[in-house]
Amino acid sequence: MTGRTALPELLAPAGSPAALDAAIEGGADAVYFGGSAFNARMLAQNFGGDAMGEAAARCHAYGVKAYVTLNTLVSDREQDACLRAAEEAYRAGVDALIVADLGVAATLRRHIPELALHASTQASGHNAEAAKALAELGFTRMVCARELSRADLADLVRESPIEIEMFIHGALCVSHSGQCLFSSLVGGRSGNRGECAQPCRLPYPVGGKQSYPLSLKDLTLAPHVPALIDLGVASLKIEGRMKSPEYVRDVVSIWRRLLNERRGADAAELRQLADIFSRGGFTDAYFRGLVGTQNVPSRQMLGVRSEADKTASRQLEPFRAITRTAPISLSAEIRSGRPIALTATAGEHTVTVTGDVPEPARTAPLDRDAVLRCLGKLGGTPYRAEEISLALDEGLMVPVSRLNALRRDAISALMAKTHTPHSEFSAGKYQPCPIPAPDAREARIARFASIAQITPAARDFFDVIYLPLEVYREGAPALCPDGVILPPVILPRERDAVRELLARAKAQGVSRALVGNLGHIDLARDAGLDVHGDFRFNVTSAETLTALAGLGVEDCLLSPELTLPQLRDLPTAHRAGKAAVVYGRVPLMLLEKCAIREVADCAACAAGRATLTDRRGVRFPMLRAWDHRTVVLNSRPTYMLDRLPQVRSAGVTVHHYLFTVENAAEVDEIITAARVGKAPRGDVRRI
Repeated sequence: MTGRTALPELLAPAGSPAALDAAIEGGADAVYFGGSAFNARMLAQNFGGDAMGEAAARCHAYGVKAYVTLNTLVSDREQDACLRAAEEAYRAGVDALIVADLGVAATLRRHIPELALHASTQASGHNAEAAKALAELGFTRMVCARELSRADLADLVRESPIEIEMFIHGALCVSHSGQCLFSSLVGGRSGNRGECAQPCRLPYPVGGKQSYPLSLKDLTLAPHVPALIDLGVASLKIEGRMKSPEYVRDVVSIWRRLLNERRGADAAELRQLADIFSRGGFTDAYFRGLVGTQNVPSRQMLGVRSEADKTASRQLEPFRAITRTAPISLSAEIRSGRPIALTATAGEHTVTVTGDVPEPARTAPLDRDAVLRCLGKLGGTPYRAEEISLALDEGLMVPVSRLNALRRDAISALMAKTHTPHSEFSAGKYQPCPIPAPDAREARIARFASIAQITPAARDFFDVIYLPLEVYREGAPALCPDGVILPPVILPRERDAVRELLARAKAQGVSRALVGNLGHIDLARDAGLDVHGDFRFNVTSAETLTALAGLGVEDCLLSPELTLPQLRDLPTAHRAGKAAVVYGRVPLMLLEKCAIREVADCAACAAGRATLTDRRGVRFPMLRAWDHRTVVLNSRPTYMLDRLPQVRSAGVTVHHYLFTVENAAEVDEIITAARVGKAPRGDVRRI
């Protein structure tokens, strides 16, 4: 069966022109690279200006597609600059943009509707419902979450209306992509803006010993190639825009061979991949469906870059130039009384050029073999002639210089045919989305981790109270909240359980759902609940708010990464007004694997609470969420209760309170502080 299935695209990273050439040399079907701005690897060399057009043309000459990353969050003030970056890519003739920000996608649909959009893994797509929502927003492909199992992927591909792209090799973020604020809120460098400082790779002492509980081994699915082919995904993606050209060439070459031979890697090839780059080996635990179960050997997923690993990588053969060529066919006609003609075909592209009318031979007529040799001289071009056909009348003469010129003209025409820049295109002036007039009424909204935290004072103070959907697992809670918080991730295998709990909550009188993912909007709406957006949508612009409103989200909590001035400058795109966190420990990471057991024991995991301590002694609470996922909280709570007038001056009328590790008495203290504008005790985070 596998032999009858078309091979998926092999997609390679390019963080520099040399790495792009290395990807082509290795046999990639497509290459992805960043422009000069708004991409999630801003420390890579990247491609701006003329370099982007040259890169796209180079790719297309070899039959390779070129995708450009435009996958960071974008504010309203940056929308025009982002549009100009997208226009640059479209003018350069790239095949698609990889986009994370839904507001950017909305802007591009209005201004450059012909440009294909792929949803970045930063958009947190992990189920078919997300793919359907992305299709509605104009995307043609979704880069799915790395945490999906083989069964999840099969479900997704079967139900998705758009193409699915998946990662098959390279570095793994321990947090779900698009759900990590650690580098931003703690270190001031936003991963959602392409500046991640990688706090997950740092040591966190455990039991007095140096430990790396957040550093995962690199991913490789090389042993599973036949299964990957049978899944029917559109594209297999190699991570590594910060990697060397040698890394790109060698990893792509191995994957090219495995795909062409439709087999999994053997032990020698896995050792070769590890020698190219690894962090103590590789993991495939997500794909095999081992994570989230009681028996997963989760510590086997952890790995760091050792000196032995580094020594192996330094032995790679230097990359110098492309030697790969793309196959073409040539067909020549040299007929009496007609101009000579040469047709060149590369894939779906065909061109024909003509020359002079041949003359009768005075002495030696054209020799068939000599003509074929002349036409086949393609050195210095991206091509090799796999097939040359020749229709030649006898007794004719054409100078060799004319044949050479005809061949050069055909190759030039073919290269122009394979690459289609839109150099005359203009996206026009950025036109902002319409902004409705806001309702200026203030609202206080709170979420609690448990019912025990909800005091009489809380019921009196807050207009809306949310509890996690999980509280309905044991039936009806003693206190019916106004709304439920959906799990941040709902994998295909978890949908039925979520639907059942939503129906139970609705039957008990719950009317609202706090949703943080595109793939969960319809789940909540189908249950008859009003949909409200959580901070996990990473909203930084009115464009994104408007896009979400079009999908049925009534209002949305803005990104915790926004500062007070940025909140002030953001137009109010919902009648409910701007919503921001004014108190609480913001989640920094969402981990699919249980990390609590890495720093404590199974008892702490069962209790659902532990602490991650960094090298400076800073303590980050860890909570268990939805089975064995882990949420890492900020060490410092956001605290604006003594600055609420400034918050209101910024136009924030919806104040969110996040109660996570607080007990009931501490909840009441916070409410009192909010009533009187009390200054904080201890170290806090300001917005």
